[in-house]
Amino acid sequence: MKNKPLHNFHIPVMGLAYTIDSPIRVAHYGISSVISIIDDEIIEKMKDFYNKKFSLDYRSISHKTDDYRAKRITDYLDMMDDIVNEKFEAFKQELSKNKEVLKNFIAMLPNTSDLKNGLQSFLNQKDYLSSSIKHFIETNLKPGGIDVNIMTKVDKDNFRKNEQLPVIYNDAHASLRGFAKSKLSSSMVLSAGMNPRLYSYIEEFDDFFPDQNGILKKKIILKVSDFRSAMIQGNFLAKKGLWISEYRIESGLNCGGHAFATEGLLLGPIMEEFKQKKNELIQSAHTIMNNALEQKGKYIVVQPLEMKITVQGGVGTSEEHEFLLENYNVDSVGWGSPFLLVPEATSVDKATRELLLKSKEEDFYLSKISPLGVPFNTVRGTSNQLLKDKKEGNKKYGSSCPKKLLALSKEYSPKGICTASKKYQDIKLDELQMEKKTLTTDEFNKRKTEITDKACLCVGLVNSAYLEQNIEIKGEKQGVVICPGPNLAYFNKEVSLLEMVQHIYGNSNILPDNRRPNMFINELKMYVDHLKKEIADSSVVTTHSQTKKWNSFKKNILDGITYYEDLFSTSIFFRDKKEAIPLQLQKYKMMVSEIEIPQVGK
Repeated sequence: MKNKPLHNFHIPVMGLAYTIDSPIRVAHYGISSVISIIDDEIIEKMKDFYNKKFSLDYRSISHKTDDYRAKRITDYLDMMDDIVNEKFEAFKQELSKNKEVLKNFIAMLPNTSDLKNGLQSFLNQKDYLSSSIKHFIETNLKPGGIDVNIMTKVDKDNFRKNEQLPVIYNDAHASLRGFAKSKLSSSMVLSAGMNPRLYSYIEEFDDFFPDQNGILKKKIILKVSDFRSAMIQGNFLAKKGLWISEYRIESGLNCGGHAFATEGLLLGPIMEEFKQKKNELIQSAHTIMNNALEQKGKYIVVQPLEMKITVQGGVGTSEEHEFLLENYNVDSVGWGSPFLLVPEATSVDKATRELLLKSKEEDFYLSKISPLGVPFNTVRGTSNQLLKDKKEGNKKYGSSCPKKLLALSKEYSPKGICTASKKYQDIKLDELQMEKKTLTTDEFNKRKTEITDKACLCVGLVNSAYLEQNIEIKGEKQGVVICPGPNLAYFNKEVSLLEMVQHIYGNSNILPDNRRPNMFINELKMYVDHLKKEIADSSVVTTHSQTKKWNSFKKNILDGITYYEDLFSTSIFFRDKKEAIPLQLQKYKMMVSEIEIPQVGK
């Protein structure tokens, strides 16, 4: 019991700031959460806010300070560790002295938890305030992880006085260094694909290598979409002596934020492959890693280190949660978007939370607003969209781009320009105007929309945290951008942390009715819609590679449906949908079968 996590769910990173202080809010309950460490400005502002709130002694770090970006991140993470440990110690004292606090905590734990049973036995004793409960709490409780997330591709070059700085000062590199130099013993989640240069930089920091006892002070988590990607990236890092402690599988489309669609591979078959081949991942990486460690003169590990498999994206009921744990043997399930409705857990302003509460299925959609050019899950009616529409009504396009975190396009400048910026969009719109005579009205409007759709995520994704804490927002009004997954459409009320956790573990239900589709069916629908839309939106002559891709996509969906037909026919789960699920699978099988893949040259 001692080193086992208290919970079998975690709160994934959401946006740049929706989980920016979640560890401070929930870690003392044993709940792990992930913060984004790409934006050093919001990190510095939150550090100053909590510095005053808890009367700490962390000084502000000016952007004129050498390596300010990494130093700000290190300071904030160190401060967070201080606050979490202080809150955890106080919470343990409360548990040993206050029966009501203990009751509420017991109600928050998984039903199968040995810890829950152990604490319940103390609650039933007459001599509650005994020294034995203090010893039990001290021995068995630990805070949740303060984990960090780095989007690997958000690694912009940086300049000083028009001179490009060394690569280690690139955005993602500096974020990594900020975490590596912190006193945390936690995990770094790497998302959005492979960045070999950034991965190689991890070698510079000893905390990522095992010590003489085989202990990793800092662990690496890879967010991946399929087994092949996991094997490639895992072995790449193993060759550097680095171990992947967790593979975090996320649904390609049924998720929040950026959506990295697979080639028709559905979540169920993906999870099945990880279940069947986990040992292959472990043995391959272990052998390669030990060879690398030996060459580097570092401690080797006789037995493979722990490797977890976790999953997230679209889960919404306790039955789905339990199914993922039991059927695929995962270690934890990520619950993201529903926690946007829990004020105790996430940083969301009141107006935005109200928008999420009233939004329906048709309001959640996959947009093209991200400057990264990757589909982005959001919701209609955000304050950012309203301000953007008002500006465009006055023929003003693009953002002032104060942060430049996504200034990654080098089409017009070696320093990079963000495609959501006024500078970039003005150039593109001028070029389009010059081509107007050669285009139809529909072609012109379509290309104009493609240019102006892009929104400023750097500002929009942090404004909610500023508004919630009444922190001053400077510069041009950008409003709030929020990035919930489509699963949030089925949740319609603000809830307490206890209510949400009890919902996860099946001890209460916060869903308003039974209209929510099964998470696997919901994802299947998204992939069918995605394929149909891709084919419909294709305006160029079909190439051999495109036809091959679409045929593969179609086959993978059909194979996934066959897998689900077998799975659900024998599963002890989802019995209340025993009749509905096979009919839904059959409906989508027919839809996919009827999709015509364009022939080459047409």
